[in-house]
Amino acid sequence: MHPGRTTGKGPSTHTQIDQQPPRLLIVHIALPSWGDICANLCEALQNFFSLACSLMGPSRMSLFSLYMVQDQHECILPFVQVKGNFPRLQTCISELRMLQREGCFRSQGASLRLAVEDGLQQFKQYSTHVTTRAALTYTSLEITILTSQPGKEVVKQLEEGLKDTDLARVRRLQVVEVTKGILEHVDSVSPVEDPSNDESSILGTDIDLQTIDNDIVSMEIFFKAWLHNGGTDQEQIHLLLSSQCFSNISRPRDNPMCLKCDLQERLLSPSLLPGTADGSLRMDDPKGDFITLYQMASQSSASHYELQVIKALKSSGLCESLTYGLPFILRPTSCWQLDWDELETNQQHFHALCHSLLKREWLLLAKGEPLGPGHSQRIPASTFYVIMPSRSLTLLVKAVATRELMLPSTFPLLPEDPRDDSLKNVESMLDSLELEPTYNPLQVQSHLYSHLSNIYAKPQGRLHPHWESRAPRKHPCKTGQLQTNRARATVAPLPITPVPGRASKMPAVSKSSSDAFFLPSEWEEDPSGP
Repeated sequence: MHPGRTTGKGPSTHTQIDQQPPRLLIVHIALPSWGDICANLCEALQNFFSLACSLMGPSRMSLFSLYMVQDQHECILPFVQVKGNFPRLQTCISELRMLQREGCFRSQGASLRLAVEDGLQQFKQYSTHVTTRAALTYTSLEITILTSQPGKEVVKQLEEGLKDTDLARVRRLQVVEVTKGILEHVDSVSPVEDPSNDESSILGTDIDLQTIDNDIVSMEIFFKAWLHNGGTDQEQIHLLLSSQCFSNISRPRDNPMCLKCDLQERLLSPSLLPGTADGSLRMDDPKGDFITLYQMASQSSASHYELQVIKALKSSGLCESLTYGLPFILRPTSCWQLDWDELETNQQHFHALCHSLLKREWLLLAKGEPLGPGHSQRIPASTFYVIMPSRSLTLLVKAVATRELMLPSTFPLLPEDPRDDSLKNVESMLDSLELEPTYNPLQVQSHLYSHLSNIYAKPQGRLHPHWESRAPRKHPCKTGQLQTNRARATVAPLPITPVPGRASKMPAVSKSSSDAFFLPSEWEEDPSGP
């Protein structure tokens, strides 16, 4: 496996910046802990996919598949396009909700390995079929195993079981342990830490181990990380600045320092969602008013986008009304093509810049490279940004207005002393408000998930009616009575390896049952399409 690598070469394209690799999620179920996890997991998955399936513009998630491992492995959802496929994903989440939450079953040690091998085999066959019609952006797969079992034991089990398996097409294999604790209060807006930054979270060879809390918000944050750009083939931003910005580093003034950075979104724009107040503003339209730094980086003729620092500003000298658009995060690049010494030096310089800006209470004003080719009689327009330091190893970037964008405004000065009666009334009203030290967006709900779910709700009685009528399955504890795998793949499934104690014969699945679930048009879809 090649963690953090993608197969794309050359300059990054807009699709490569926005789109994540195909993902396989394997839900490893164990009783009785599944009863505590099921509701939170299903709610988090439904919330996440209501958002991911609704985003306009280039697809951020290409393919997704879902497996369940209980007494044996089962493919609940073969690889499908995520964008515009919410009804089908919602049906599979409903399938998870119906899984047995009480009782017992005989666990098969080989089931988890078989699920990984079967998912990998289906992805290979899907890739072979689709590439006859359209090229796949990614030819490697990310596999996530969600479990309530001790994560270290699951990692050891996988290392032993997969030691003879060809994992060349696996980009990343991750085990996520759901802890038994439930958060009563959400006090942090920070995303789940990247396990690649914590050496203690990586066990064995190329298997990452991470833990998340058993609550809906924590699971949502974990899944939303799938919407981030995870490619490390090329650094995305070059921040150019002279040595004057550093108090402890001396470099020739005519040789500007280049900090190589990765770009990360801070939040999603409402303009990307249908039915919202800003739904008519398309961020993927280059002529729109909300062109983003992501788009500029992708439209750059070079493999990276350059920001040239031109001057420093006092932190108190910037009016918030002069910034516009969505903020973006810069962090030291993790590009695998750079050697370790260069990565280390780049990170140390980035750290020094953050520290110096905080100490001096400075902001940086930077000029972005112009879009489009320059002509002798036509000067291309540029965009300017302010770069703000933070207590973390990141910089916040926001677009700032220029003279051409300013509208005339008259702001009368605030009188020194308001009238006593008005002051008393207003202060009395303000005193009645609850005062919070910080704004935590994770504690504020706009009911967007339910809004999006209702827009794409599955029509009753039209899609897979035999699923809704099925009763919850029961798994007897007696050997020989285990339920057998149901084939639900649009490609030929991996041959099932007999497991000791299991019958070698598998009942055939009727063709009508398979055809009722899989739409023939799925094979004709272009995975790189909108």
